[in-house]
Amino acid sequence: MAMVKLLIISALVLIVYALTCGATQYMVGDNSGWDISTDLDTWAKDKKFLVGDVLLFQYSSSHSVSEVPKENYEGCNTTNVLQSGSNGNTSFVLSSPGDRYFICGNKLHCYGGMKLHVNVENDQGTGSPVEAPKAQPGTALPPPNSKSKNPDVTSSAYFNHVTIDYMFISFFGFLVLLFGVK
Repeated sequence: MAMVKLLIISALVLIVYALTCGATQYMVGDNSGWDISTDLDTWAKDKKFLVGDVLLFQYSSSHSVSEVPKENYEGCNTTNVLQSGSNGNTSFVLSSPGDRYFICGNKLHCYGGMKLHVNVENDQGTGSPVEAPKAQPGTALPPPNSKSKNPDVTSSAYFNHVTIDYMFISFFGFLVLLFGVK
């Protein structure tokens, strides 16, 4: 009986550990999305981006998003693009540490502040993955009919952290039930 309990606990610890190692998906701009009216610098300021996290850009048909080198970011140059999307929902996997730069394909929107710089860090707690998934240019979710149909969330990262907290609470509750009842 003791061996069975040990196996169950080991399996649960492994499952909880695996669930907490997942990447965070950030919806850029939260409810406002990728838009000229969104204060993207403020949005990114309090976030810690880690290798494996995903940036989801949701935007209307008058916008696009392109990943560019630093020089293009600073000058809003849309000619030397690393990756881009224009379908209303575009995801970029942050597959390596370092600075990443994103701009709107409309140069005037970029000059108006529709650009994003994020610093991606290695996750020291879990180690970096052997090889993180690569973003495929043009791969994304189906486009929304209108910008107003974006999911109503205050922060996609908040949801992920709440889920992890409940997993820990459930796990320790299970342990109490397993060992507390005789």
